[in-house]
Amino acid sequence: MKFRATIKQSGRTATGIEVPPEVVACLGSSKRPAVQVTLNGYGYRSSVASMGGKFMLPVSAEHRAGAGVAAGDTEPREVTVPPDLSDALDRDTDARRFFDGLSYSSRLRHVLAIVAAKTPETRQRRITKTVGLMHDGRS
Repeated sequence: MKFRATIKQSGRTATGIEVPPEVVACLGSSKRPAVQVTLNGYGYRSSVASMGGKFMLPVSAEHRAGAGVAAGDTEPREVTVPPDLSDALDRDTDARRFFDGLSYSSRLRHVLAIVAAKTPETRQRRITKTVGLMHDGRS
């Protein structure tokens, strides 16, 4: 089953997705149906639970980071890739494919390291390293 939802925050850190009752009805008679969740291509296993009269699916900090989402997000977050890194990735299709498949936080980590370089030489060295890692399928 697929449905669109907003990740809701409760308290300081607890987040979850409200599951429509008609979706829960299709999951069987269990009080806590087990499900496979996919958010922005990131998957994990969980259970739907009744909380405060609503059916909720918990989304931990680890899963939010893996999916590149935050509480209140309805669209995936995007990382602005600097043109020089983008050009280097475009020259290596394997590296580009792997980079594009990374979570938001992993892409952001690489971009921030490149943007933080103080000299053009360091920046180029970091771009070369990043493209090499991506080509090898490592992040």
